[in-house]
Amino acid sequence: MPETFPDFLPTRLVVLSVGINPSLHALRAGYPFAFARNRFWPALNASRLVDALLTPGLAAIEYLGEAQGIGFTDVVKRATPGMRGLTARDYDRDAPRLAALIAARRPALLWFHGKVAAREFLKRAVSREVEPVWGEQDFDVSGARVFVAPNPSPANASYSVADLTAAYDALADLRARLGV
Repeated sequence: MPETFPDFLPTRLVVLSVGINPSLHALRAGYPFAFARNRFWPALNASRLVDALLTPGLAAIEYLGEAQGIGFTDVVKRATPGMRGLTARDYDRDAPRLAALIAARRPALLWFHGKVAAREFLKRAVSREVEPVWGEQDFDVSGARVFVAPNPSPANASYSVADLTAAYDALADLRARLGV
């Protein structure tokens, strides 16, 4: 099994979804948020961020790219059973790769799944020692507005599907406000 899968980046990249790292389930399935108990797909389908009911899979990822301009990547590209398997060396190695990707592709919005993903990226690639808040941040990265939503992993049980849906609706509102 490979160590990771490639980024999913549409030609017209408007929103870049940034997870902390791929799960082993996602790696086996070949697309992000593939674990059956992950709340990403139910929350996304319930939100105003998409205009169609999506079935988890590569076809849904491709639809999100083509129709919505949503791409997918991670702060760390190495797949692990959980984020506790990540090391400082993983973040140090991969955060600059993500910063270069953002600078090159210039998405309008960065959508971080979890404060840890945002904090570790910002600390290592942008030299910003900040504690992210939920929702829109008061800064950008290479011109991209930064938005932080709770991580939809079932390991993050503090947040319900309704909480995630509300966050995704807030991202949809930000996207509409920016006109992208």
